[in-house]
Amino acid sequence: MQSIRSSSNYTVQLFKQNYFELFDIPASFHVDQELLIGRYRDLQSQWHPDRFASGSEQQKLQAVQVSSLLNQAFDTLRTPLVRAGYLLTLKQCDIERVSQQDLGMELLMEQMQLRETLEDLPVDDSALAALDALKERVNSKLQVSEQAFAKHLGADAILDAKKSYHELQFLVKLLREIEIGEEQRLDY
Repeated sequence: MQSIRSSSNYTVQLFKQNYFELFDIPASFHVDQELLIGRYRDLQSQWHPDRFASGSEQQKLQAVQVSSLLNQAFDTLRTPLVRAGYLLTLKQCDIERVSQQDLGMELLMEQMQLRETLEDLPVDDSALAALDALKERVNSKLQVSEQAFAKHLGADAILDAKKSYHELQFLVKLLREIEIGEEQRLDY
């Protein structure tokens, strides 16, 4: 089995697959995390470079390359925002180019309002309850945006999915800022 896994043809085939094919899971925004983790561990154990320590230099190099590919694929698919971006790129959508149409006036106004709310909070522990409420509000919006993204992607409405993706980006970034605000106020 090791000679089959380490053959050049097999390795080339692995690199031709998208990340969903690599782990043999459906290309969908909603991913069964337990299945993904199980498939990742199985493949990683097969391709761990230590298993090829006594192999040829080519086998060692292939093991390192495949192991790196598996890590990158796993990190991409386990994180909802990164997975959403990856799904859009599979649909030939350029997620790096952002236009006013991608964001929309409603999203821009909402961003400004939520950021203002965050910035207006006092920088002491008296703001913790308000931060917690803001965090819940943003998490709720994040779930709605994730559902909208999945729906748009499933309907092949790529422009709408891209708009939802950019909303997800904003919300994830805002959540990070809220968490930083909590840590600062708790004196971490």
